[in-house]
Amino acid sequence: MSKLTGMTMEDLEWPVKTRELHNHHFDSTVWEEIEFRDDDIVIATYAKAGTTWMQQIIAQLLFEGDPELAVAEMSPWVDLRIPPKEVKLPIIENQTHRRFMKTHIPVDALRFCSKAKYVYIGRDGRDVVWSLYNHHVNANQKWYDALNDAPGRIGPPIEPPPEDIHAYWNDWLARDGFPFWPFWENIRSWWAIRDLPNVLMVHYSDLKHDMALNIRAIAEFLNIPINESRWERILEYCSFDWMKENATKSVPLGGAFWDAGAQTFIHKGVNGRWQSTLLPQDVVAYEKLATEKLGEECAAWLASGSHQEDDR
Repeated sequence: MSKLTGMTMEDLEWPVKTRELHNHHFDSTVWEEIEFRDDDIVIATYAKAGTTWMQQIIAQLLFEGDPELAVAEMSPWVDLRIPPKEVKLPIIENQTHRRFMKTHIPVDALRFCSKAKYVYIGRDGRDVVWSLYNHHVNANQKWYDALNDAPGRIGPPIEPPPEDIHAYWNDWLARDGFPFWPFWENIRSWWAIRDLPNVLMVHYSDLKHDMALNIRAIAEFLNIPINESRWERILEYCSFDWMKENATKSVPLGGAFWDAGAQTFIHKGVNGRWQSTLLPQDVVAYEKLATEKLGEECAAWLASGSHQEDDR
């Protein structure tokens, strides 16, 4: 039986891919050539919502607390268009461990597998933008060259951000995710399938509020038995402080796209930094738009998950 009371797996309506998504980052066609395995795990987020954290959590659960895991290499971003799929697909196919891949695209641009497990991480859009800005403003020329000059880009290049984060926020909100990709459709598409038996919705704030409790819930959903003798180590290696200190293990290319290194990618890990910048009318406009785009229930979940943040 599924989370949809009274329905069997045969009764369920599974998501169907209806479009492709391309830009300076994306090539959604890669999913068409993934040969799914029954135990595959897909980590999904808009971006800067705890993706790397969830990759670390799942890796530490699968490997029972191992500080030497090269998590970024083990958990590929499937729809990133670099490296090209001719390079990426054989790497994914040759993985012998239980695979845990990541995506930043909405459900309708993804080839969905009923046998895989999907873990979606949500985070308030205001916190996403503050983290995204840090990611963008610290990117070096190698990052721009890789995204803009590698063959296959469709659409305009990505440009450096403005110096003023408030201007960055205004652009992102007014142009729905600019200069990256649309925000509301991503959240809305995953929220719409939250009751499927192979989908788990996790909120960044809930992970921060009680990481241990939520990691146990993730392990149960993924059918990963916890080695209790390694539990404290698992928690240690999933902590923000440990991940920042050992960032080269979990950040793509060891942080080569940021001049300050991998620790720039894993920045502060706190919510509410926007409060000192956004004006009251900015907050009202965002919250009104969130409700319009997502509906009241989804907008409330996105804002805080199940708990209010202590640092917000």
